[in-house]
Amino acid sequence: MVVAWRIARLMRLDRTCPNLDAALLFEKDEWQAAYILNRKKVPKSPPKLNEVIRLIAVLGGFLGRKGDGEPSVKTIWLGLQRVVDLAAGLKFT
Repeated sequence: MVVAWRIARLMRLDRTCPNLDAALLFEKDEWQAAYILNRKKVPKSPPKLNEVIRLIAVLGGFLGRKGDGEPSVKTIWLGLQRVVDLAAGLKFT
């Protein structure tokens, strides 16, 4: 139930406040893991929420084409599973 609440909250905030700082909703290891898994350079400062959500959704199968709209709960959920796993690994290195 808590996981579903977090994912729904992330999706809603991404759509209403996309320019929020990602550090407000993600731990440092989580947003860095999203960049690492997408093979993108990890920024030194926390990125915007919309950017991190898009990276997570791509890991869940979101294509991000012009007519695709916003990422759904399912794509965020699938991508977040991968991000959380890598973030756990980053904590122990």
